[in-house]
Amino acid sequence: MEKFQKVVDFIKEQYPDKDFVSLHEPVFIGNERKYVLDAIDSTFVSSVGAYVNRFEEMMAELTGAKYAIAIVNGTNALHLALLLANVKAEDEVISQALTFIATANAISYIGAKAIFIDVDRETLGMSPTALRNFLEANAIKKEDGAYNKKTGKKIAAVVPMHTFGFPCKVDEIAIICDEWNICLVEDSAESIGSYYQGKHTGVFGKVGVFSFNGNKTVTCGGGGALITDDETIAKRAKHLTTQAKVPHKWEFVHDHIGYNYRMPNLNAALACAQLEQLSMFVENKRVLSAKYNTLFNELSISFIGEPVNAKANYWLNAILLADLDQRNEFLEYTNDKGVMTRPVWELMNRLPMFANCQTDDLKNSIWIADRLVNIPSGYRVK
Repeated sequence: MEKFQKVVDFIKEQYPDKDFVSLHEPVFIGNERKYVLDAIDSTFVSSVGAYVNRFEEMMAELTGAKYAIAIVNGTNALHLALLLANVKAEDEVISQALTFIATANAISYIGAKAIFIDVDRETLGMSPTALRNFLEANAIKKEDGAYNKKTGKKIAAVVPMHTFGFPCKVDEIAIICDEWNICLVEDSAESIGSYYQGKHTGVFGKVGVFSFNGNKTVTCGGGGALITDDETIAKRAKHLTTQAKVPHKWEFVHDHIGYNYRMPNLNAALACAQLEQLSMFVENKRVLSAKYNTLFNELSISFIGEPVNAKANYWLNAILLADLDQRNEFLEYTNDKGVMTRPVWELMNRLPMFANCQTDDLKNSIWIADRLVNIPSGYRVK
């Protein structure tokens, strides 16, 4: 347990004066209060307001996308993205088993069926090799796209996720999707401020989505965003998220099943203030990750660093223990000592709702799930 105690001591040194060190707390040290009060004074506190517009402009500028649409949360943003990608009930969507449940839930909201494939150990995200192997073994190409030979269902989309802010090999995934005429939707919920090959995550596919939940690098309590370069998709996204209401001064006419998915101006005010500080937040977290890397090298514990060709936001730092038993010992020891640590999410195919979903062997996913632990990663106030 000596190694474990050294980890506890180090973490408590990074976050002094805390009886219990959380995994990732939000910090509000910029213009958050000023902007929220301004939004209240304006009386525009719902889904229309200056801060909603400003947030969308900031997200487009940050990511390099032509359009950004403010959404009430990341899960709704992903649901909408799949709708905009023309995923329909009974279609199939390929994602990864090692992901947060929102990815799989959003697929289910449409009535589509998830297929879970493996991840790469070095990125924790979808493996392009696994994707290609699955399609070559299980799919056929038709004029209107790819179809599953086993089920006969259309494979309408591929949804890789940038796990903990570490970019996956999304460029290779995009090439495979183009070859098979499958829509690429990027789940960038955790990767605000992360770049791959010099491009911000979320811009490699038709649509990308982000989350601004309370535990994210940038937060507005709840909140999400959808980005795209397609003007038609952007306009349709705004229309569908405002209950598909046809613009008119007084009449209430709706031309499609719509959704109440727009981010309120109050949340957008908070998000704008947080986005102003993103580079500072990420730099602070990257300094911490470098310190962690030194510590765990000395302790002969594997620390997960950013992949090749990537600049990661290190939303959640992670280590790999020797096996499941050591992982569980570490989790119990650190939490008992006042340091919050947690395992990776349960693999999606192990949950009862998705137990019947098609998978590949998930070799890497299972290996990672038995060993990975997230450690405190929040902004350190100096």
